[in-house]
Amino acid sequence: MKAMLLTDLYDLKQNEKPLIIAEVPQPVPKDYEILIKVAACGVCHTELDEIEGRTPPPYYPVIPGHQVIGHVVEAGKQARLFSTGDRVGVAWIYSSCGHCQYCIGGRENLCADFRATGRDANGGYAEYMVVNENYAHAIPEGFSDVEAAPLLCAGAVGYRSLKLSNLANGQNLGLTGFGASGHLVLKMVRHKFPDVKIYVFARNKEETAFARSLGAAWAGDITDTPPELMHTIIDTTPVWQPVVRALQYLQPGGRLVINAIRKENHDKESLLNLDYPVHLWMEKEIKSVANVTRSDVREFLQLAAEMAIHPEVQVYPLDEANEALIELKNRKIRGAKVLKIS
Repeated sequence: MKAMLLTDLYDLKQNEKPLIIAEVPQPVPKDYEILIKVAACGVCHTELDEIEGRTPPPYYPVIPGHQVIGHVVEAGKQARLFSTGDRVGVAWIYSSCGHCQYCIGGRENLCADFRATGRDANGGYAEYMVVNENYAHAIPEGFSDVEAAPLLCAGAVGYRSLKLSNLANGQNLGLTGFGASGHLVLKMVRHKFPDVKIYVFARNKEETAFARSLGAAWAGDITDTPPELMHTIIDTTPVWQPVVRALQYLQPGGRLVINAIRKENHDKESLLNLDYPVHLWMEKEIKSVANVTRSDVREFLQLAAEMAIHPEVQVYPLDEANEALIELKNRKIRGAKVLKIS
């Protein structure tokens, strides 16, 4: 089968092409696994973190991709949950131990043995992949394959971020960064909390115009002062400056939710500007998002079907995965980037 392989760390600032296309053996499902013929796979900022070494794979080569949509073509001897032809998805959570306190409590995202799709196990930048059936998700009707792909990460982790934000109707929500996850959070909020005002902080005019077109009350740069303070802010950026600014824009008792698996270090000096009375006093909170649970994915998929969410997508063939990644690195973003595999 054809697959895009990551074989080492790369610096995408140099516009290097980190992935190579290769013919590799088609995987064979074990007892509780299913074999999926991949139809589409979303391209996520976390892949940049893998490639550039902020959350590197434990081994090479590895097939990236954790927003996978496809159809079951074969099942292991003990697999019973899906039938041949079923459309399924695989998200960032590839597996967990199943017996620790976090797994038993439905918080397997915190499991010490958490394994990530496309990092700790081969993912969806390929024609086929395998996964334990308990970590695959039925995909509702109403979405095309390329529309469904970003729901599995950008949507699901956005949903978890929104849950952790404690947002209530009538409050003000800030979004720092407006890529795949941000635009889906905005759509969710407008559906669930119609009286919330949404303020979007983004780096370029295309993103701010896009945010306004989707119903943002205000959109500007992170250095622009918004007309009101926020009850809660969700940060989806890979850098530090928006974190410091966001804390400044919170109301007393406000909460900042950081939805990023890692932060880049090139602007770490921004943290030197952290001023306790300005940024943290008055019982402001910071909450991080760590991965997603299976219930996050499944709850969000049901909500997305109910809302008839149709993400904005840019589609690329598998062999143009490098181009999609480099554009993502260079912030050439409108909605979500998706590879169409078959």
